[in-house]
Amino acid sequence: MNFLFHMMLSGDDEQLLVGNFMGDFVKGPLNGRFAPRIRHGVYLHRKIDSFADRHPLYRRSRYRLAPEYGLFRGVMLDLFYDHLLCSHWDAWCGKTLEDYLTETRAIIERHYDSLPLEMRRIVPFIFSELLPSYASLEGMGRSFAQLSRRISRPNPLCGAESELMRNYDELAEDFKLLTPELFRYAGGVASEPLPV
Repeated sequence: MNFLFHMMLSGDDEQLLVGNFMGDFVKGPLNGRFAPRIRHGVYLHRKIDSFADRHPLYRRSRYRLAPEYGLFRGVMLDLFYDHLLCSHWDAWCGKTLEDYLTETRAIIERHYDSLPLEMRRIVPFIFSELLPSYASLEGMGRSFAQLSRRISRPNPLCGAESELMRNYDELAEDFKLLTPELFRYAGGVASEPLPV
């Protein structure tokens, strides 16, 4: 799950960021659940995922990966895009990654009661271990191994960082072209009225 990318696409709106951060953990209709801007953040998360999944550059990235990874290619790309965001952090943010994570964690913790129960217990892990690990390919390898163990069925994720390395330059180019489009799209969705 690409927590970092989703948080960056939320801009400076705290509640939008909280909703976007927890989007993968919220299922079903939103109705009156959550405060309006947090609800809008969950909606934004869903719209970003849908936009990216349909985008030719993201699809090209996914199909650069070997077919044996199947449906897991999307999961691999999500993590890899967070890695690329970390690797080129100065191009996207005016503060250090460490400062950004500290500030963002404080925002998330201020809204702790709004988080889904299953997410509350992993917030410390996300900010102190998971997201900082994305900065290196070794850290990505640890993340893939952990994710592989959490999935109950057999999967090819353990060692998947080698497939990303094999395609590093091409994936990085796709990321470089797609990211400005994602920022523009997210900014537009964030400013729209939330659908009823």
